[in-house]
Order: sequence, then C-alpha cells, then structure tokens
Amino acid sequence: MKLQNIQNLVRASAAYDLLLTAPFATPWTFALAHGQLSTLNQALGGAPLPSFGAMHILFACLLGSIVLVWSWLRLRDPQPQFAAYDGTARFLFSTWFAWVLASGGLPLVWLFLMPEFAWGVAQWSAFVIFRHKW
Repeated sequence: MKLQNIQNLVRASAAYDLLLTAPFATPWTFALAHGQLSTLNQALGGAPLPSFGAMHILFACLLGSIVLVWSWLRLRDPQPQFAAYDGTARFLFSTWFAWVLASGGLPLVWLFLMPEFAWGVAQWSAFVIFRHKW
C-alpha cells in the first residue's frame, strides 16, 4: 500500500467522523440529534430512545468533542499510524455497540455498528499492509 492511499483512508474516516459526530458536540445539537435518532429507531421497529439527563448529555458531548478534535487532527495530518489507533478505537466502539444491541430494542445501533466495524477493518488492514511493505 502506498503512503498516499493510507493517508486518503485516514482522511476519509476522519471526514466520516466529523459529519457523524458533530451533532454530539454541544447540548443543543445533541438535543436535535437525539430526537431524530429516536424517530429513526422507531421507524426501524424499535422503541423511542429514553430521555437524557444533564449527566448523560455531558458525557455524550464530551465524547463528541473528543472525536471532533481527533478527526480534525487526522484530516490535517493523516499519519499512517493513526490508522492503527483509529482502527483500535473503532473496534472498541464496535464492542460497545454490540453490547447495546444485545440489550435489545435498538435497531438504530446497527447503523452505527456496521460502518464503525468496517472502518476499523479497513484501517487496520491498510496499516498492516503499509507496515509490511514499509
């Protein structure tokens, strides 16, 4: 794998994260996203999402803020080793999504789990190939 290819992959995953995570960065945008996600979960056959209290929103926004900063870094400086770090984070996130799926009633989570795991596989594979050829 060429350096340019892995850099493009790191940038693409960062752009995906920016778009998907931006609504989780502030309490105001999160409130809008929560309502839309609840509606989507119901359309997929699940229950309405539970209401969030201030502490839930705080942790959602902290996570959203961290992911935005991490995404911006990868967009500006797409180092090959970031593919391995990001892939690891995605496998961890996928584990937690799978855990929530096991609790039932949240078909919406599949829409997060599948791309999350796919990005993890793509980045880990690319990094392993890049390191092997490097």
